[in-house]
Amino acid sequence: MSEQNLTDAEITRYSRQTILPGVGLEGQRKLKNRRVLVVGAGGLGSPVLLYLAAGGLGTLGIADPDTVTTHNLQRQIIHDTPSEGERKVTVARQKIEALNPHTKTIEHSTGITPENALGIFSEYDLIIDATDNFPTRFLNNDAAYLAGKPLVSGSILRFEGQFALFDPNRSGPCYRCLFPRMPEPGSVPNCAEAGVLGALAGIIGSAQAFLAIRYLLGIGDAALGKLTVYRGTENQFRTLQVKKDPDCPLCSAKPEIMEIDPQNYQWQCSSEAPAEDELPLEIPVREAAERLRAAPESHFLLDVREPGEWDLVRIPEAQLIPMGNIADQAEALPRDKTILVHCHHGMRSLRVTQFLRQKGFSTVTNIAGGIDAWAREIDPSLPRY
Repeated sequence: MSEQNLTDAEITRYSRQTILPGVGLEGQRKLKNRRVLVVGAGGLGSPVLLYLAAGGLGTLGIADPDTVTTHNLQRQIIHDTPSEGERKVTVARQKIEALNPHTKTIEHSTGITPENALGIFSEYDLIIDATDNFPTRFLNNDAAYLAGKPLVSGSILRFEGQFALFDPNRSGPCYRCLFPRMPEPGSVPNCAEAGVLGALAGIIGSAQAFLAIRYLLGIGDAALGKLTVYRGTENQFRTLQVKKDPDCPLCSAKPEIMEIDPQNYQWQCSSEAPAEDELPLEIPVREAAERLRAAPESHFLLDVREPGEWDLVRIPEAQLIPMGNIADQAEALPRDKTILVHCHHGMRSLRVTQFLRQKGFSTVTNIAGGIDAWAREIDPSLPRY
């Protein structure tokens, strides 16, 4: 496909940018003819999408399977109150078209999955990871490498964030050179569990957009493998050089990962199926609700979230013991009842379930999806956060 030239309207629109050394009309034309995929249209994806569109990216792909909910609006500035309930990719596309009609947008409403990742990634020049969970983050890294695409990664939590450019196909490291394996479920909280200051998403997302434009234009150093960490409470940036790992399971000379296997991107806790009369490690939220309804006297509902979360919303039957206090209070839990454990999304409670089983509690199980799933499927009157 032949490259397109700038129109007079575009030259006027981008004039404050084209006068910069290293950009010019040729650089702006280069941006017009580049295709960038942003995975995640949430807290990080919002500023990434808005600044790339405003800066003149020719084609922006938006991948996200979710819809807009109230608790998104504290940080996901591409969405607004009237868009609650709508698909994030559609809302983002509409906002981009209103901001810059010269940018073409492509919706990927199924999000990125092991089945479609390589096919979608192959259509773009650069991938930006703006997601908030480890399975998708590792999938994006692996698919970007196998598709031969550079990856701009970013993440935020509480008051801290980080971003980096990974391009092992240009002799740089990949994300697995830094983190070879996914952490165990519940070992690292996500933003939904630990919280995040909304403006932090603007800082890190804008930095991702800036890094992507620099890379596409070839401005400054390559930034390959330079991980920048931002500590918001001290307002400090620190850049670390990540070296290519000669034993990396993905990008080394003898890799373990040579294709996208869906099993590599699931938080699996046991490969063995439970016996017919054995309680599974976790159960769907509807089954948990039915158990409590049918036999409340034989079940104990344990909430392992933090007190601040408990104050926001709770299931009336539940009793609160934060995850950090479980070890000290485990012996006070009933052994003659089935213990149903839940947290916000089911990750911390899964860890607690595993811990209690190791302590000899045989009738304990995790509620998949946590109180968030309970609010969606069992009691919609409960607020979500």
